[in-house]
Amino acid sequence: MEIAVERIETIERQRAPHELNDEETEVWAAVVNSRPADWFSSDTAPLLTQYCREVIQARRVAEMIERATSDPELSIKDYDRLLKMQARQSATIRSLATTMRISQQATTNHRGNKKITSARKPWEG
Repeated sequence: MEIAVERIETIERQRAPHELNDEETEVWAAVVNSRPADWFSSDTAPLLTQYCREVIQARRVAEMIERATSDPELSIKDYDRLLKMQARQSATIRSLATTMRISQQATTNHRGNKKITSARKPWEG
């Protein structure tokens, strides 16, 4: 009896572009490694690149807000400006995450359950 052996195809994960700094590259790796290897393609690399930048920028704005809360010389106007910056960052991150289908909203159905994907696993034949 002869057993048929099929070759398993390996798919390389998208690599972070050289233009990202170390922190942005860490975000890239976390996102790419949280999805199947073929989730991101070269077509989505610019979106993911910007997503990584926005996440780090949002972190910076959050740090500025944290420091600002202990600054007695900060005006309400300046504090409000920081909060508006944070809201813009959050909206951009949410939009990019939804577009790339990496947000919870993009991966759950209207009842809050994980969407079932029809992709076959390599071991399912």
